[in-house]
Formats: sequence, C-alpha cells, structure tokens
Amino acid sequence: MNTPNKLTLARVVMTPFFLGFLLCDLPHHWLIATAIFLLASVTDAIDGKLARKNNQVTTFGQLLDPLADKMLTTAALLAFIHLDLCGVWPVFLILTREFAVTSMRLIAAAQGVVIPANIFGKIKTATQMVFTGMILFWGELVETFGFLKLNFAQVSNGMIWITAVLAVVSGGIYICKAKKVIDFTM
Repeated sequence: MNTPNKLTLARVVMTPFFLGFLLCDLPHHWLIATAIFLLASVTDAIDGKLARKNNQVTTFGQLLDPLADKMLTTAALLAFIHLDLCGVWPVFLILTREFAVTSMRLIAAAQGVVIPANIFGKIKTATQMVFTGMILFWGELVETFGFLKLNFAQVSNGMIWITAVLAVVSGGIYICKAKKVIDFTM
C-alpha cells in the first residue's frame, strides 16, 4: 500500500476517534476532537497531491478518498445535530448533495468520463472544513472558559446553513455538467 493510500486509510481510522472524543464527557474533549479533525483534514489535503506528484494514483485511492471525506464530514454534521448546534435541514441538504455528486462521479467514472470539481465545490469544501474547525474550537472555548455560550448554537447553525447553500449551488452546477456528459440510458 502506497503512502497516499495509507494517509486516506488513516483518515478513515481517525473518524470514529474524532466522533468518540467529540461526544464524550472528558476534560478538553472538544480540543482533542478539533486536533483529530484538523489532522484528518491535513491528510485530505496531502493524499491526492502526493499521489499525483509521485504517480501513485490507484483505483483503491480514488474510491476510498471521497468515502473517507464523507465519513468524516458526516460524523461531524450528525454530531452537531446531536449536540443541538445545527438543525436537521441544512445537514440533510449537505449530505444529499454529497451523495448525489458522489453517485454522479461513480457513474461518470464507470463510463470513462471525468468531471472535474468546480470552483463552487472547492469553496464549499474549504468553507465546510474551516467552519467545522471553528465550531469545534469554539466548543472548547465555551466548555473551558464558559464565555460566548449564548451565541454558540446560533452561530454554529448559521455556519452550517452557509455551507448548505454552497453545497446546493455547487451540487446543482456539478449535476448540470454531469447531465451533459453522462449517458443515463445504460
């Protein structure tokens, strides 16, 4: 197994630890969850670039990388619902977009078609990662120092709604492009 695939697999392994620390009641569990999330996000940024740079792109990596991303982001979003930091609807929109785009990518790949990510998708992903990191770190500040607690849930929910809007826009653009190049009659 090459290094990029090991990094992707590490992200899969980190996800249950991230979720476990986020939802447990240990001292500084928010900070530990934040650190795990940031480490997982770094592996996400590195694995693909490393694979392309070193000519180590594999089918396994191409399949596992988006799955690892979905596992990590889904875990965070569902935990945020559980912790009353956001509503169900924005998470539903984000996850529907993720699974629709992933499905389109799989169909396209089966037909030998590559549909590159659009700028809105990249902005959505960056925004989602930054906002998730901010929410996690804010949770640590609230728990450790007790300040900013009054606005924590409202601001967190707002961040997730912004991500949901970006998800719908980027997903719509992606699906429109996919409809032009994918044969759905197969």
